[in-house]
Amino acid sequence: MQLRKRHAETSPRLRETPLIVCGAALTPLPEGALWWADERILVVADLHFEKGSAFAERGVALPPYDTGATLTRLEKLMEKHEPETLIALGDSFHDRRAEKRMAKPDADRLIALTAACDWVWIEGNHDPAPPRRFGGSVQGEMTVGPLTFRHEPRPAPSTGEIAGHLHPCAAVRVRGRRLRRRCFVSDTTRAILPAFGAYAGGLNVLDRAYAGLLPGRDFHAWMMGRDAVVPVSATRLEGD
Repeated sequence: MQLRKRHAETSPRLRETPLIVCGAALTPLPEGALWWADERILVVADLHFEKGSAFAERGVALPPYDTGATLTRLEKLMEKHEPETLIALGDSFHDRRAEKRMAKPDADRLIALTAACDWVWIEGNHDPAPPRRFGGSVQGEMTVGPLTFRHEPRPAPSTGEIAGHLHPCAAVRVRGRRLRRRCFVSDTTRAILPAFGAYAGGLNVLDRAYAGLLPGRDFHAWMMGRDAVVPVSATRLEGD
C-alpha cells in the first residue's frame, strides 16, 4: 500500500463530533477507529486477526475472509488520515497460532501497514506478544499527554484511559424500531472502543461488566452508523 506524503484534510463532519476525554478532542469514526488529530494518532481495538480460521479449526464453518476485510478497512483509514502513529489496543491476533494460519498476501499487507507509520501493539489477553515479523513495537500500555492506552479497562476512576477488550455495543429505540450497533462509550474521563475486527461481537454497555467502569448512567454511547457516529445518552439505552 502506498501512503501519500501530505496530510489529509479533516472533513467538516469529523470536526463537528468530537469526543472529549480529559481535554483531548478525539474523533470517533464510523469505521470503528478513534482519531486524535492533534497528535495524528489513529487507534483501533480488538482486530482479532484470523478469528475465522480459529473457528474453522473447531469445526465452525465461517468464510475465511475476516483478516482480509479488516486489513482493507485499515488501509482505507490510513490512506485517508495518514497517521504518524497507530495504536492497536490488544487482541490484535485472535490467538497465538494466528500467525501460522494467516495467508501470505494478508501477512504482506500487514507488514506494509506497520512500516507506514510508528505502529504500536498493546498487549492483549489473546495476544500478549504479537509476532515480531509483522513489525511495530510492543508495549503493555502507552501514555501520550493526558491519555493512557491499554487493552483491558480498569475500575473507575481510571482517568484518561483509552481501552478496548469489552467490544461495546448499544441498543436504542427510535420511532418504535430497536437499533443495536457497535459503539464507543465515554463519560469524558475515559473511553472504551468498539472491536474493529470483522468477526468480533459486542457486549451491551448496560451489561454488569461495565458497572465498575461506568457507574450509573452518566455516560454516552457513540453509536456507529454507516456514515456517522451518533452520541446517545445512556438514559436512552436499552439492555439486551
